[in-house]
Amino acid sequence: MSRKYSSKINKIRTFALSLIFVGFLIMYIGIFFKENVVAMTIFMLLGLLSIIASTVIYFWIGMLSTKAVQVICPTCEKPTKMLGRVDMCMHCREPLTLDKELEGKEFDESYNRKAKQ
Repeated sequence: MSRKYSSKINKIRTFALSLIFVGFLIMYIGIFFKENVVAMTIFMLLGLLSIIASTVIYFWIGMLSTKAVQVICPTCEKPTKMLGRVDMCMHCREPLTLDKELEGKEFDESYNRKAKQ
């Protein structure tokens, strides 16, 4: 089973970026309702809320990123940030861990959940 993993920080940033585009799309749909001011206003507000949610998520991941552990990837030798017990290199997608118990084990994102500890 080959799943495509990426670093947690990049996943959250990608989600926030997609919220911006979804917000613009929702607002664009609102333009088609020029005759119905209420519908147009609803679409514009929903699009604005999506963009505001994206801003909040970007702020949150920025704050979380400052607390992340910065490590040097053993494969590409570039600095990357880790969140949790296991994470992927942002550059080469190498599985990373700082937990000695998990070294050599198959990468699994569920190691970050409390139940697996």
